[in-house]
Amino acid sequence: MIYSKEFYSILSRERERSSSDSYTFSLLVNIPANATWKQNGVTITGGHEQGNATNQLNWPYGIFVDDDQTVVIADFYNDRIMQWKNGDTTNGQVVAGGKGEGNGLHQLNHPTDVLIDKETDSLIICDRGNRRIVRWSRRSGTTEGEILVDNIQCWGLAMDEQRYLYVSDVEKHEVRRYQLGEKNGTLVAGGNSRGDGLNQLNYPRYLFVDRQQNVYVSDNSNHRVMKWVEGAKEGIVIAGGQGEGSALTQLKNPQGIVVDTLGTLYVADSGNHRVMRWTQGDKKQGTVIVGGNGRGAGANQFNFPYGLSFDRHGNLYVADFTNHRVQRFSIE
Repeated sequence: MIYSKEFYSILSRERERSSSDSYTFSLLVNIPANATWKQNGVTITGGHEQGNATNQLNWPYGIFVDDDQTVVIADFYNDRIMQWKNGDTTNGQVVAGGKGEGNGLHQLNHPTDVLIDKETDSLIICDRGNRRIVRWSRRSGTTEGEILVDNIQCWGLAMDEQRYLYVSDVEKHEVRRYQLGEKNGTLVAGGNSRGDGLNQLNYPRYLFVDRQQNVYVSDNSNHRVMKWVEGAKEGIVIAGGQGEGSALTQLKNPQGIVVDTLGTLYVADSGNHRVMRWTQGDKKQGTVIVGGNGRGAGANQFNFPYGLSFDRHGNLYVADFTNHRVQRFSIE
């Protein structure tokens, strides 16, 4: 894997910072424009049918891969967050929730997304069923979380390098940015009721934020991905937007999204059971990088892919929703 000079410069500055002056460092992967991935995925967690054992998942939603290849998973119907460390064989670890569905601080209720806040060494979780965003310490022995934002029908989360938290709201069809500790946030996308206008969203799901604080949104029911430039009143369609369908110009209920250092978009095209790549400036059509072999449970198939993430090497991780597993596709 080849990384840019900018990447190494940022990484060097990060390492020079003392622990008392650290900040959340989002690893933006530099993936070559012509990169390919092995077409058969490897199941790293789950894949043992639907269940609540530590080697099982129950409808995995959002995932987050840390720079040490630790994977955390929003295990939706198990009301918990699972962690899988690189090198683990079959069993993951419950790191939040797992105490049954409920609204206690020791419980979660159908979480849809999770990220790691490195500065506080904690998990930030969209606890959707409880209409709140909670933070759980990653320190051993932690038994409950704390509420950061409540009364919000959240779905997706992202954090920028200034540690602003971005949250999609599927009830208000908007994305808001929060400084940790504040309750109301600032509108950064949508917020003009449900619709398909450039200033609207229709059930926004997952998010990605780049270094310029541009916000990327999987606009699920509009079958498109939108980019909202910092301070803009309207978004830009960067993928899909040609109606629901399976052509290379179309998406069907997109879910997880990632943008690399080249501005290339990767999207879990959930309803088409594939992951697509859309290069910067090419709004006409994308290419299928993995999946696209029909709905199924084969190593080269998906059954509604949801969460999407890369590790620092460019390996692709996909939460394979209805197959109750997380698949890793190695970069070639």
